Amino acid sequence: MPTISPTHICRSFAETLAELLWPTHCIGCDYPDELLCERCRAHLPWIAQRWACPDCGAPFGWLTCTECSHEWEQRATICAWAFEDTAARTVTSYKDHHELRLAPVIAAALATALDEASSWPARDGCPRYDPADLDALVFVPATTEAYVRRGYDHMELIGRKLAHETGLPLADILVRPRARDQRDLSREERAANLKGSIYALEDLSDLRILLIDDVITTGASMREATRALSARGAAKVTACALCRVW
Repeated sequence: MPTISPTHICRSFAETLAELLWPTHCIGCDYPDELLCERCRAHLPWIAQRWACPDCGAPFGWLTCTECSHEWEQRATICAWAFEDTAARTVTSYKDHHELRLAPVIAAALATALDEASSWPARDGCPRYDPADLDALVFVPATTEAYVRRGYDHMELIGRKLAHETGLPLADILVRPRARDQRDLSREERAANLKGSIYALEDLSDLRILLIDDVITTGASMREATRALSARGAAKVTACALCRVW
């Protein structure tokens, strides 16, 4: 008969108590017992990779993109959802309300978008996502201030789940010691705020990187992280985010 460890018993008790005190409700509609109910999952604003901009991930920008003018540093950008309704609430609940159970949900959404994007070309003519053409998974880090405030790096948790999904090794190599919160800044202010604020700790000569983040708005964070990776020798960077604001 299998032995149940005291740690397992304590964890089960804590989870049961937490469910009694703070019952699970759907992020989208407040339906009980599920983080994302079947109805809300069915109405998530998935971005069709066929029509998305291959450079910045905006919906419907595959031919002419008004969001980036096809000038971004990464070789391709893949986004899973438009930043609206349940998708936006998912990000807020995870980052600001500490709903850490959403980490595997977000990782699964990223993996789904990557899989679809593997069927469509980037500007270089190669698939936007090809796991055989990648060496490591890297996440855009939280600022030191945000890490202290939350007690965890939200993208690191997602990165660990996605690394398991894709089979890519996770490399925690980017550092972001300073930067104001981006949410209330204009496009120009975001770029200025992030300039030089992210750097890589390791030599990345000739490595091919999959870079992930939660939300792309103007692209300032993703582009600055890409520049930091390239400055340490990364051969090419493919970017992926859960949501795209456009």
